[in-house]
Amino acid sequence: FAQERAQAEAWTGFTTEQLAAVTNPILFDLVVGPPDFDVTLDGVAVLNDNERGHMRDVRGVFSGFFAVAAVAAVVLVLMFLAARGPAARARFWRRLARTGYAIVAVTVVGGLAGLLFFDSAFILFHEIFFPGGNYLFDPGTERLVQLFPQQFWVDSAIGVGVVVIVLALAMSWVARRRARSIAMRGAAAAQPAAAHPAP
Repeated sequence: FAQERAQAEAWTGFTTEQLAAVTNPILFDLVVGPPDFDVTLDGVAVLNDNERGHMRDVRGVFSGFFAVAAVAAVVLVLMFLAARGPAARARFWRRLARTGYAIVAVTVVGGLAGLLFFDSAFILFHEIFFPGGNYLFDPGTERLVQLFPQQFWVDSAIGVGVVVIVLALAMSWVARRRARSIAMRGAAAAQPAAAHPAP
């Protein structure tokens, strides 16, 4: 969808079928691997050595992101297990709800800044994650930026931002309800003991 909006067919001169036949193996190598990125069309390599090297770097960034996400998931589970008792468990869920709102705020502010200063944000991002500098390509001759033009990245960033915001709000809503439910059960359990003190 994003490639269609970015007119990747016009940039590459590929048909819809050729575009899919080229793009799908690139995405497969990116997510699943191995990261060869040696896709061909009619026996001709689509990406040159520099483009394949960049995609291997992108795969490295993806792997780093997945590693950070896995560590964060483990930390979250450990925090949940460490929160023993109704008060601690309710506090855990309240913190999770606030985290969701913080994620929304950061995403909105970062997204607006990225849209208003896309070129600067694009360069900064690549200078941080691709210090080798192999991220500048000629859209007139190199397929990677023809397959994924700038408009593709703008639309994709908006799509990812919307998904992040929706998921963060859903997490906050669920966490807030859980915190309230646990707090109410804890208060209800404490009431009989307060009403009938031991002699």
